[in-house]
Amino acid sequence: MLQDHNEIIRNRYAKADALRENGYNPYCNRWETPTHTSDKIRESQEQLIASEEIVFVAGRVMVIRHMGKAAFLKIKDNGGRIQIYARKDDLGEETWKLFKGSVDIGDIVGIKGKVFITMTGELSIHATSLSLLTKSTRPLPEKWHGLTDIETRYRQRYVDLIVNDDVRDVFVKRSRMISCIRQYLTGRGYLEVETPILHPILGGAAARPFKTHHNAFDMPLYLRIAPELYLKRLTVGGLEKVFEINRSFRNEGVSYRHNPEFTMLELYTAYWDYKDTMELTEQIIQHVAEHVYHQTEFKFGDMEFSVAKPFRRLPYLDAIKEFVPCLKDVELSWTEDPASVYEKLKPTGLTFTDTNCAWKMLTEVFEEFVEKHLIEPVFIIDFPKATSPLAKCSAENPDVAERFEMYVCGMELANAYSELNDPRDQYERFSEQVKAREAGDEEAVEMDEDYVRALEYGMPPTSGLGIGMDRLAMLLNNSPCIRDVILFPLMKPEEK
Repeated sequence: MLQDHNEIIRNRYAKADALRENGYNPYCNRWETPTHTSDKIRESQEQLIASEEIVFVAGRVMVIRHMGKAAFLKIKDNGGRIQIYARKDDLGEETWKLFKGSVDIGDIVGIKGKVFITMTGELSIHATSLSLLTKSTRPLPEKWHGLTDIETRYRQRYVDLIVNDDVRDVFVKRSRMISCIRQYLTGRGYLEVETPILHPILGGAAARPFKTHHNAFDMPLYLRIAPELYLKRLTVGGLEKVFEINRSFRNEGVSYRHNPEFTMLELYTAYWDYKDTMELTEQIIQHVAEHVYHQTEFKFGDMEFSVAKPFRRLPYLDAIKEFVPCLKDVELSWTEDPASVYEKLKPTGLTFTDTNCAWKMLTEVFEEFVEKHLIEPVFIIDFPKATSPLAKCSAENPDVAERFEMYVCGMELANAYSELNDPRDQYERFSEQVKAREAGDEEAVEMDEDYVRALEYGMPPTSGLGIGMDRLAMLLNNSPCIRDVILFPLMKPEEK
């Protein structure tokens, strides 16, 4: 099979060489700008047929059926597929000879002709001119089996997009989703900004970074793990509603929901707290669902969820008691003595990584037993202060942060705070993170004295939000793996 495949490639290269020898460029510099795409022809077919208007279309040959001195082709362009009818008498001897001897499935061609309906009722273009624009020297995957190997699909996304229409549709919708969010936010007065990708100080989220080095300044740098601290500096500067649809990087494992390079929406709104941001989060997702997908009910694998109604608000510890039966009637607290918490959590059967920290044990219980039950959109609220070094504490309970994480189908989709704007409190929390880092916590953030200085000038009450664009695309497109919604996901080196 490999030998046959290589023979096809050699044969196609030979065709390209033969074309050059005969004065024909198999890789055309330019062609007529297409006047129509296949979808636009379908939309206005009656008018085009009646007027006998000449149309110019271009696309990739997906099917060829030769019938003596005539042939049918199907080409694929940006609007879909359309049939082409070509005859020797219409194209002329020279063009017909080129077509019969040189054009293969996968080639890109330009067609000039009139729209008509065949005797079998299929919308077609009767070609009066046919030009080979690009010679394809590598054959497309076999028709019936297609490109099905998942690793090959991710590595060769260009082929995946050619042969799998449903894949193309996912990425078209993903692009429209991001455009829709951008338009929605700018329509509400938010200013889109750009902040640095190279960071001199690690901060903005708890994650392992990618490290690099700047030669001219002879200084270490990190690829950003989040744009948070720069966006909040802008809030200090008086930009009261800002957002960035950004690329962020985390040097962590790869899974069906994690890619080291990902896209995130992050925004900040002055004079709001996290409750206001909950409402905005609902509105953004509902707006995208209605205007891009034209629905509010979705499936994700064997799960179903709705974005039509207000999303539930559920305190973190209450969620543990609700979904872990053995803890239903147990009183839980973030600040309780760790030994006491450990005894209460023993019935779960978990082996904890750190029995000297109450919040770490409770977090492990949540991740193991609770997340998988959070199918309908829900805001998990009232996180411990220790896990939220950039969030403001609750006025009612200083041990709890004004923070939420939004879950859908067992996945965290969004994270938001009432932002900490007390410079002394922020400095002390940074100091605690520095101690944790020195003790071996590689995900703890570093001291950012310039950010503390910015807060000393005064940041208004502010709430921030981060939404994972890749995960949102997964959920709305029923794509089971994050690589299905990233055009070029990170892959291990290909074995030659």
